[in-house]
Amino acid sequence: MGSLAKSAAQEPDVQQEEAQYLTFLLGKELFAFDILGIREIIEYGNLTSVPMMPEFIRGVINLRGAVVPVVDLSARFGRAASAVSRRSCIVIIEADNEGEKQDIGVLVDSVSEVLEIPAAEIEPAPSFGVKIRADFIDGMGKVKDKFVIILDAAKVLSVNEMAMLSEAGDSTDIIATFKNPD
Repeated sequence: MGSLAKSAAQEPDVQQEEAQYLTFLLGKELFAFDILGIREIIEYGNLTSVPMMPEFIRGVINLRGAVVPVVDLSARFGRAASAVSRRSCIVIIEADNEGEKQDIGVLVDSVSEVLEIPAAEIEPAPSFGVKIRADFIDGMGKVKDKFVIILDAAKVLSVNEMAMLSEAGDSTDIIATFKNPD
């Protein structure tokens, strides 16, 4: 009976585990994606621009023979397009597209570090005060008296939503190729 009480007492600790997040900068703001959805981080370069794409689609890269669209995260948030510097990186994220996995590159100003943030240190997204859509935010992580904006990669990189935005801008054929690469 003592072991049963002991294991029951340990269960809440399982929910308090730390999750790992890749942190990065956009301008002077610190953001993060859950590390589990990240495939790799590559140097910015060899990007092919595609005509008639919305401003937030920076272009495509060849990643081991696969065409991978690159989203300028700053422009995706409705801000000015990112200025490319020597610290600019492309974070390759495996996004879900109607049950199928698709690699999407995300242009960020610089990658910072991988942080472990306990679930108890993550607050819900605020309903105001943040300059991006609230549904893009998974939570606000508290790290050393600062906040890290934890993004929901599935919503930020929704292929269907980006395709709809592209259709509004008359770029249906190319974004449809990203959506259904048959």
